[in-house]
Amino acid sequence: MDKALYILDDANRLYDAATQRAIATFVDVIAAPQMPDIAQRDPVLLRNVEIVLTGWGGPKMDASFLDNAPKLKAVFHAAGSIRPIVTDVFWSRGISISSAWAANAIPVAEYTLSQILFALKQGHKAMRSLRTTRNFEAVRAAIREAPCAHGSTVGIVGLGMIGRLVVERLKPFDLKILAYDPYASSEASRDSYLEMTSLEDLFARSDVVSLHAPWIPETVGMITGAHIASMKPNATFINTARGALVREQELINALTMRTDLSALLDVTYPEPPEKDSPLWEMENVFMTPHMAGAMGSECHRMGEYMLEELRRFLDGQPLQWQVTQEGLRTMA
Repeated sequence: MDKALYILDDANRLYDAATQRAIATFVDVIAAPQMPDIAQRDPVLLRNVEIVLTGWGGPKMDASFLDNAPKLKAVFHAAGSIRPIVTDVFWSRGISISSAWAANAIPVAEYTLSQILFALKQGHKAMRSLRTTRNFEAVRAAIREAPCAHGSTVGIVGLGMIGRLVVERLKPFDLKILAYDPYASSEASRDSYLEMTSLEDLFARSDVVSLHAPWIPETVGMITGAHIASMKPNATFINTARGALVREQELINALTMRTDLSALLDVTYPEPPEKDSPLWEMENVFMTPHMAGAMGSECHRMGEYMLEELRRFLDGQPLQWQVTQEGLRTMA
């Protein structure tokens, strides 16, 4: 059996007991889960390791780590992005790596769907109005004039894994879906439910815009104040991607001028916002603490995905969730 080791901050958070028992039937787990500083603290333990099971709080796989693990063949990362653990030298060693990014995409898509539908119902604006007016009938009357869900338009920025999952979850509803993604696959862009359009057109026509683009150099600051200011009356902007994709001060300025708009921000840049950031106090901004991704028991799904990926690797089958150096460039 291949020799394996868990290396991450908290193995039980991602690999539940049943998953760990299943993994132990396929590989020889040579020690208790190790912390990410193992290369400095106990490098001898790495000498015979062929499989690393990791996740959030995993080790930085730099030259020092890899030199101490000369037999390493595969890494299974029960989390989303592998950027925190891989280095340039990693790719030169011919080691396979898989990530549970697809499993992490599921709760993000579920969270986004809930917020889109609530936003179309003008739920956030209703709660805000009730705090100040305490007048149910007046708020209900205002909502009656809002578009709500039937026949509304939702704009999806980014058709990667999460964006596509959101689109699939929106299809049963009576909505029009716009999409913008200059890198979208031909298959995604041919979806008959979608109208591919420019970023400017998407913001101007959508009742809700949801951002799902990856954080890469080309997307930093892609959402400007002008985009926000162009939105329809009572529209909502949702960001569950990364805060750096939005020009934050321009967003603040636009939302200050357009108090009819709402922004739902699960991510910011920096994260959390500075203590004196206006975002904390703005009545039309609703922040959550980067919670759209896997939380609680949802995290165990990522461990389960890596168990299945380990089985494929040991059976000599193609890996379903393998990440390559080129593929990493466009991952969220």
